[in-house]
Amino acid sequence: MIQLEGITKSFGSLQVLKGIDLTIDKGEVVSIVGPSGAGKTTLLQIMGTLDKPDAGRIILNNVEVNRLKDKEQAAFRNKEIGFVFQFHQLLPEFTALENVMIPSLINGISGKNARKEAEAMLDFLGLSERASHKPAELSGGEKQRVAVARALINHPSVVLADEPSGSLDTQNKEELHRLFFELRDKLGQTFVIVTHDESLAAQTDRTIHLIDGRIS
Repeated sequence: MIQLEGITKSFGSLQVLKGIDLTIDKGEVVSIVGPSGAGKTTLLQIMGTLDKPDAGRIILNNVEVNRLKDKEQAAFRNKEIGFVFQFHQLLPEFTALENVMIPSLINGISGKNARKEAEAMLDFLGLSERASHKPAELSGGEKQRVAVARALINHPSVVLADEPSGSLDTQNKEELHRLFFELRDKLGQTFVIVTHDESLAAQTDRTIHLIDGRIS
């Protein structure tokens, strides 16, 4: 489903990625691990079309996404790729429900249908009673589950998560990890997760070790 071929990336004279070849199948939960500076986040951002490689191909669902024009790429990203970040990235002025609705509205879904889908997603994640609360009124675990709901709202082909449990306490971290596998089992969702958490990496279907810009 995802295929990376010969991905390289440099920042000035520093080459961060040195020819990455990687294939990820539908329904896989894959972790990417490695020391700081190994290029994990850069690889994830390139996979998610948030950054451009210097060379190489990114193929997602048979579409070579790095050949798309910027506007086409943005539309493809919004529909096909969900993102979960370490610090939630929720908009503080909006409620949990409104935050989850945003990608659907960007995708051209009507407000009525976007609200219905967002309510169903929050209910699925056990957050119905928190729908009208703003991020400042939510716990860290609740905020991250809202972020997961937002990532899933357009039924993306893949969810890319960058240290998703890095800011959570042990209990919320374990709940989030269980949620990823529940979503894979119930929805067939594909996850690619950059993590330093050894317990999460040990649970994933496959662990990719990135060292000095190469897959080890």
